[in-house]
Amino acid sequence: MALTDEIKQQIQQGYRDVLAGKDVRARYGQRLMIAEIARYMGDITENDGQRTSPASACVVEAGTGTGKTLAYLIAAIPVAKALGKTLVISTATVALQDQIVLKDLPDLRKHSNMNFSWTLAKGRGRYLCMSRLEARLHDEGNGDSDTMPLFLLDGPKGEEPGTRAFFEEMLASYGSRKWDGDRDHWPEQIPDDVWRQVTTDHRQCTNRHCSYFDSCAFFDARKDLDDADIVVANHDLVLADLALGGGAILPEPENALFIFDEAHHLPDKALNHFAASVPLNSTRQWLKQLSQALTKMQPFLAPGTQGTKTLDRISGASREVDQVLTRVYDEAEQNTGWEFNEERRTAQWRYPEGALPEALAQLSAEARIATANLVRHLGALADELQGAFDERKDHEIDRDTAEAWYPVIGSFHSRAEDQLRLWVAWCEQGDAKPTENETESDEAEGAAKKRTGYKSPAPARWAVRQRWDHAEDITLYSSPVLADSLLYSRLWSRAYGSVLTSATLTALGRFDRLRARAGLPESSRYLVVPSSFRYGEMATVEVPAMSIMPTDDTFTDALVERLPNLWAGEKATLVLFTSRRQMQQVRDALAPEYPDLIITQDDMAKGEVLRQHCSRVDEGRPSVLFGVASFAEGIDLPGKYLHHVVITRLPFSVPDDPIEASLAEWVTQRGGNPFMEITVPDASIKLVQAVGRLLRTEQDTGRVTILDRRIIARRYGQLLLDALPPFRRVIEY
Repeated sequence: MALTDEIKQQIQQGYRDVLAGKDVRARYGQRLMIAEIARYMGDITENDGQRTSPASACVVEAGTGTGKTLAYLIAAIPVAKALGKTLVISTATVALQDQIVLKDLPDLRKHSNMNFSWTLAKGRGRYLCMSRLEARLHDEGNGDSDTMPLFLLDGPKGEEPGTRAFFEEMLASYGSRKWDGDRDHWPEQIPDDVWRQVTTDHRQCTNRHCSYFDSCAFFDARKDLDDADIVVANHDLVLADLALGGGAILPEPENALFIFDEAHHLPDKALNHFAASVPLNSTRQWLKQLSQALTKMQPFLAPGTQGTKTLDRISGASREVDQVLTRVYDEAEQNTGWEFNEERRTAQWRYPEGALPEALAQLSAEARIATANLVRHLGALADELQGAFDERKDHEIDRDTAEAWYPVIGSFHSRAEDQLRLWVAWCEQGDAKPTENETESDEAEGAAKKRTGYKSPAPARWAVRQRWDHAEDITLYSSPVLADSLLYSRLWSRAYGSVLTSATLTALGRFDRLRARAGLPESSRYLVVPSSFRYGEMATVEVPAMSIMPTDDTFTDALVERLPNLWAGEKATLVLFTSRRQMQQVRDALAPEYPDLIITQDDMAKGEVLRQHCSRVDEGRPSVLFGVASFAEGIDLPGKYLHHVVITRLPFSVPDDPIEASLAEWVTQRGGNPFMEITVPDASIKLVQAVGRLLRTEQDTGRVTILDRRIIARRYGQLLLDALPPFRRVIEY
């Protein structure tokens, strides 16, 4: 669809209106971004609503101060409406999701003549389930209940997470509409173990058959999804929808224009989403809980009925799973080269090239068959219980029994399915034909690889053995090493159009890393938007003279000696570490000499850490923040709240990460250099993100100090230095 004059006029007029309404000036980079996204979307060809042009994506790197959100909204909304497609905006964080819904979209509609509607889409697990809450209060009041097995799955044994008063307050707030049932809108943070007791998933939800359906927080939030012009989601929800085939939760990819904000997170999110794990001993304990639940359920089913027979089949399948898990545990415990040390009570073993020892591979195949049987029988019982909700038909199970037990069996079914994913992944062979567990997307993925001659890396497979005072467990893991074929087959090849944007999409000045990890189509287009910041005037990057390298044993002592001189005279300093242990050692050494100066990110919740830091600065007192990786990317301290960023060590990945190790192994097999192809580009992105904490507005100034001399002493250091914004450099030799 070529961009018509009418659409161009809508975009241009919308931008002029917003600038005038908010009394801000146009930004060169923002205008470039608007034009690029509009052109990309206008170049997509279609026939009867279906894309006919080759799959492609528009990738735009735009730094802080560009105004990315406004740029893609202004460009995409008129085009999406003209095409009759839903605009799906996906973020990596709930915070940005809420900002777009509560601030950016209302602002745009207020200050422009654009007419559009929007809705927020979150997963079911972010919303209150009234049925679960009511059952939770009922169970506590009765001490024992028919559905108590459901709560055996939640929280530590012998410990009651949350209080009755808390749940009653939750009920009252939702009933009076003071709270909308969204976990993220509750005034305080709700601990995971408490929240799990009052939310649900698609396997436990009875949907329209639930007596609370008409007042359901989840379905209430989803009412506008089909009619909204814009759906604001997050990467996890998009990936969950794609795993279900696309169109199950969100609009079908073919009928959507996607915008991925914070897009640098997408490949790793995809890896996490398609990873699987099974803790062997914990799963055996879970099977005991299943057995207890079946015993409690039996009196509610009439003898000789299909439900009773299915219950017996589940019991038999459960025993088979338990037996094979015992053998898997013994094999893994006795024939793996575990290495523990005094400090760590955890040992990890990675299987090179994903190849399992023959005995373990055979046991995995048995575990797959046994677990698949358990999944099938649990699914059959869930279907029978669900059938009892249909009042038009006679059924062997009464509705009250179905209402009480459907969520319980659904929960067991869901967890069994998660376990099956691990065994399927452990049994996959590189040249195997698709199985009944694989979708059409998996077949398309394999076909795409065959056509291009592309051989993806074997999945990463590893095991972790943990020891506690009175218990021990071995957890088995599997993960794809690259998300390229997953994302291509499930998303890029199907979506009508896709835009990816973030402040950090290039590594060492190139898009190669993102292109490879995200599997972006060949026809994709790329743009780096120039920053409006005058970096050379606003800040310096300094590398002071130091005789100690981070690889030396005395580096921590050198930091203790050097840091006080670096923050002397500064009002707001952020010191970034790559090791939490080293951060704590430095803090312990310096805190007595500098009371009420240092705050580490572990001292309290993130929001409270930042609030205390800003409060000190407001009072005219100096403040020094110590942080690790999450503070290197996820904090915003503009103006006086941050004037100096100290980077203690270059952010190279931890060498024992099994996915990174498997990727390095694959690169080596192909004749590549893993350090230069993986480690250095990854470190470059993290370093740019860390440096990006300093300048948040065009008025900010400050300095960055890098204490890792490898940035000038090693050959790769120049690449890292040149990838940073063009600050004025001050390097001591």
